[in-house]
Amino acid sequence: MVGYQKWLFVLILFCLGHIAYPQQIRVIKYLELREILDKPGDSTLVVNFWATWCLPCVTELPHFEKISAQYAKKKVKVLLVSLDAASLLKKKVEPFVVRKGIKSAKVVLLNEPDYNSWIDKVSPEWSGALPFTLIIDSKTRKSYERPFTEAELAAELKTFIQ
Repeated sequence: MVGYQKWLFVLILFCLGHIAYPQQIRVIKYLELREILDKPGDSTLVVNFWATWCLPCVTELPHFEKISAQYAKKKVKVLLVSLDAASLLKKKVEPFVVRKGIKSAKVVLLNEPDYNSWIDKVSPEWSGALPFTLIIDSKTRKSYERPFTEAELAAELKTFIQ
């Protein structure tokens, strides 16, 4: 019976861990992000740069989650790139993602504190302000330095997937 109780305890902890954080948020460097941006594959890639401390970012995040779930079968991938400090991953970013119910969109945390070294490489049009969004497919790459409403994001995405 003791062996069974240990197994049950381990199973419960495993399940709780997956319930608390439904997705693994990886910490990445710019070079890995660049590889993702340069190779969207056969999908339309929607990349949103955000932070937990950015109110317009927080307001629009549910729209990206909805788009990710709604257009998954239409070869649309959503990547949410957190610009929070890497030291805040466990304490702030992971709990925030759970509270906001972000499950469909992939979330990464970009650990590059020298913004000036990579912002222009992501997009020459980007001043560094948040939120910032890229929509990329095999032919087109558009950047948006502004928050989206749900309708605006859906309308812009439709120009890519038609």
